[in-house]
Amino acid sequence: MTAVFSHGRLRLYLLKLLDDGPKHGYELIRLLEDRFLGLYAPSAGTIYPRLQRLEAEGLVSHTAAGGRKTYDITDTGRAELHQRAGELTELESDIAASVADLSSLAGEIRSEVRGSVRDLKRELSEATRQTRRNRWEAPAAPPRPTPTAGPQAALLDELDQRLAAFTAEVGRLVRTRQFSETQLSTAIRLLDGALDGLRRLLR
Repeated sequence: MTAVFSHGRLRLYLLKLLDDGPKHGYELIRLLEDRFLGLYAPSAGTIYPRLQRLEAEGLVSHTAAGGRKTYDITDTGRAELHQRAGELTELESDIAASVADLSSLAGEIRSEVRGSVRDLKRELSEATRQTRRNRWEAPAAPPRPTPTAGPQAALLDELDQRLAAFTAEVGRLVRTRQFSETQLSTAIRLLDGALDGLRRLLR
């Protein structure tokens, strides 16, 4: 759970969300994820136990339909929300600051991913050029014709095409989606691992 919701502040925010209207658990999870621009989403194991405690304290109630519980704030819950209006204002401010920090961090990680992709492309391109140079070097003796086509040339062309497609696809994913810190860190490790493997292979 993100630090902004420490010390029981998540229950206060759940009351605030329910004050806007009845919701089931996964709606609350989605609303929290949207509030954090997709950079944080609480698990069901975080949300449902707190809803149960709020219900036990008489702050929320639920109705069941189709196997799904819909939660609603009670008058007692609204009274607590009113009493803690100052805390809620402070919490909203802290959430806004947290979202800004997470967005900045995500931007830095995306830049690192793009940098890793550029490095991978550059090193693979250099390895391809070196392989081609070696292929065109004349042997010491006896001289023999340098091939202009064949299986190796076709494979080098395919390598170029695969590299371009890989780079384009990674770039598209980075530009069009919001990622968690864990996803981006894992992506960087995968790229680093792929680059190390190719270095060993092509040297």
